Amino acid sequence: MKIKAAVVDEKGADFKIRDDVELAPMGPDDLQVHMVASGICHSDEALRIGDAVIGYPIVLGHEGSGIVEKVGPEVTQFKPGDHVVLSFYACGNCKNCLKGIPTQCLNYAHNNLSGTRPDGSAHFTENGKPVADMFDQSSFTTTTVVRERNAVKVDKDLDLRKLGPLGCGYVTGSGTVLNTLKPKPGDTIAVTGTGAVGLAAMMAGKISGCTKVIAIDIVDSRLELAKELGATDVVNSKTEDPVAAVKKLTGGLGVDWAVDTTGVKAVMEDTIQMLAQGGTTATIAVTPHHIDVDTWNDLCVNDKKIVGVNMGDSIPQIDVPRLIEFYKQGMFDFDKTEKFYQFDQINEANADSRSGKTIKPVLIIDKDYVPGK
Repeated sequence: MKIKAAVVDEKGADFKIRDDVELAPMGPDDLQVHMVASGICHSDEALRIGDAVIGYPIVLGHEGSGIVEKVGPEVTQFKPGDHVVLSFYACGNCKNCLKGIPTQCLNYAHNNLSGTRPDGSAHFTENGKPVADMFDQSSFTTTTVVRERNAVKVDKDLDLRKLGPLGCGYVTGSGTVLNTLKPKPGDTIAVTGTGAVGLAAMMAGKISGCTKVIAIDIVDSRLELAKELGATDVVNSKTEDPVAAVKKLTGGLGVDWAVDTTGVKAVMEDTIQMLAQGGTTATIAVTPHHIDVDTWNDLCVNDKKIVGVNMGDSIPQIDVPRLIEFYKQGMFDFDKTEKFYQFDQINEANADSRSGKTIKPVLIIDKDYVPGK
């Protein structure tokens, strides 16, 4: 079937919405999903500009939400009419998937970042030529086909327009704290970068009972929002030394945990220096930059640790509903970071994301959708 999709034709090109993209037919364990909305993530931008490469032309988008239209004969967990949030695809059969760590799926790169569907077929074509996909999802479309494992069922009384980013940005930041670092009540945490991922990590630190939740950024308005969402302290690293500020706020000790979401070399290195002895920093940005580490003083003598985390070590079918429950209880107000744009405003929305003007742009793909219906 032909659908409307936002296509990037070559490295660095703008999105072009076209209505002649052919969607692949459904497989036995597939869902056909009518897209309601999709968040724009910095990972989409990394692929658009070529910092991470799948291939071109490509249909991006991996924070989709929508309504199931059809299901394949082997689908057991979904039916037409179900409301879903879309996330990454894990095979479910490899050693790591069977251990319950789908973000470490041995086939993760092939399934999500090869530009094709997991079986190697083209997800989309245009004029008979393959168009690459992302996350076996490509949510910058009016309709998509995904595997059953891509989808998370959500209650129909929730506003689907808000929920898509739970499938990547919010689950990545929160999962890094809740699933990987696992701070205890009374611990301290610092988060560098207060975009969607950073604010999610910060809120998760608050939920975990950290008594110091320090948000670090260079934009005062974002730091004000961080305080509203639960930061105990904020630091503008444009006007003060963030390492010195964190040490001062923690009685000279440093924090037990740090999360960097910026991917900036100097900032990532700062998170190591602001750690207390025995502390751990998680670097979770999609970035081409490398860091320098003092293996003797930092890693050995001070027993500090640096960890990488993919997608918050999450199991979307568990973590997304958990975040929704936190949201219902007023503990995870992720929607305060969002701003809606119409689908044909995708280039404006992406530019606002890139500049920092908007923390989490959300594209409204179905403008006729009514929440709760």
